[in-house]
Amino acid sequence: MEQTAHDRGEGYIYVTICEEGKVQIKDADTYTPAASLFQMNNFKMEDCIKLVEQPIYDSIPCMSPHVVKIQDVLKVVLSQRNLFRSAWSSAERLEDKTVVITGANTGIGKETAIDLAKRGAKIIMACRDMERGEAAKKEVIESSGSENVLCMKLDLADSKSIREFAEAINKDEPKLNILVNNAGVMVCPYGKTADGFEMQIGVNHFGHFLLTHLLIDLIKRSAPARIITVSSMAHSWSSINLEDINSEKSYDKNRAYSQSKLANVLFTRSLAKRLEGTGVTTYSLHPGVVQTDLWRHLNAPQRAIMKMVSPFTKNSSQGAQTSIYCAVEPSLDKESGGYYSDCAPANCSAAGKDDVVAQKLWDMSCQMLSLTWE
Repeated sequence: MEQTAHDRGEGYIYVTICEEGKVQIKDADTYTPAASLFQMNNFKMEDCIKLVEQPIYDSIPCMSPHVVKIQDVLKVVLSQRNLFRSAWSSAERLEDKTVVITGANTGIGKETAIDLAKRGAKIIMACRDMERGEAAKKEVIESSGSENVLCMKLDLADSKSIREFAEAINKDEPKLNILVNNAGVMVCPYGKTADGFEMQIGVNHFGHFLLTHLLIDLIKRSAPARIITVSSMAHSWSSINLEDINSEKSYDKNRAYSQSKLANVLFTRSLAKRLEGTGVTTYSLHPGVVQTDLWRHLNAPQRAIMKMVSPFTKNSSQGAQTSIYCAVEPSLDKESGGYYSDCAPANCSAAGKDDVVAQKLWDMSCQMLSLTWE
């Protein structure tokens, strides 16, 4: 007897309610648990979700799944999350402060630039595409009312560009109070940087590692100062493959992205230890599920899910809030090396607290970038 599409599970995204009451959305391509994408992983919902089938997209069925109407799940989670979350706001001023923001021509980077410019800081927008960067600079000036905004060329996929940018900053700027390592690439097809690194680990980790190293002396002289690195909750989906950091043996774009975001968390943790007593503090963060240009590389099932949940995601201004919080919140003066989400301290994964792997990653990064950083 011929199976129907329903029998085969086609046309459905499956959402499994695990024994512990956690929700997992199964990605059709990789079976990667995507619960944390929607911040559901710690939410109990046994008694409040009606189990129904919701046709979404061709998908491979999980084994013996309970199928949940995803919109209902999201509405419940969102309402519960917002019920107990207090809004963060700050009137903190940044006159006489200099800020560098990578990837500031779009998304949360641009919104971070606008906010910090409103607070009186000098903003240096570090952008790969200068045409888009100059257009964004005009937006930042118009939105903030501040003319103290520069746009400079920085391609984090090219160490030559990184060194040229850092050389110019060190030459022209007497201080650097806040460095926001914001730029990134997400789940892109396999590619290599100008230096031969896999693109995601190359841009998201190695590029910012080198940039921070080249600017660290200026940052130290500017203390108190802060270094903020935008990571993601995706850091908890993978581990660091020290044997194949560049994914040359095999490449999974989701796993490579998660690895690069975990590297951000470990880098922040290691950097904090090396900067103890200098007046420079470090922070990594999850901005939230934000509608940005980074979504352009998602596959069809992922795009289908994100389109469906887009009403529940953050816009760029909302997504920038935790970056801004880490940049200006006075109560963080004595904290360093931590991970933040929704403008508050958050728990990173166990892998994000592994100091042994963090040290190995640090040593490997120095070796691959041909630099010494004790």
